[in-house]
Amino acid sequence: MPRTIISTADAPNSPMYSQAVRAGSQVFVSGTVGIDPSTGALAGESIGDQTKPALTNCRTILEAAGASLDDVTEVGILLTDPNDFTGLNEEYARWFPTDPPTRYVAKLGVDLPGLLVSIRMTAYVG
Repeated sequence: MPRTIISTADAPNSPMYSQAVRAGSQVFVSGTVGIDPSTGALAGESIGDQTKPALTNCRTILEAAGASLDDVTEVGILLTDPNDFTGLNEEYARWFPTDPPTRYVAKLGVDLPGLLVSIRMTAYVG
């Protein structure tokens, strides 16, 4: 099955990984953080400040792949501080208010200054 690299200038990127890869009917979005792509800076210092733009960046990448949040089947979330779980859920519930995809939340294993959350997604676009 061929794979297609998905890239958009409207979301953070890195030469170390693809923003997303589409393989057949699946789109795999890399771990995406709450960076403002126009400035390259983290969007804020609170979990809410960073969760909303991380989800916005994921949505932007999905759209570049021809998918939407309605197509998401799995979300993986890494938190720097597990105590941010409640704040994460407050913002997350606004994005998936009904029939949410499967999800896991774990502790982020690397220490990146100021980074509070990283979100990855898998979507089915068959």
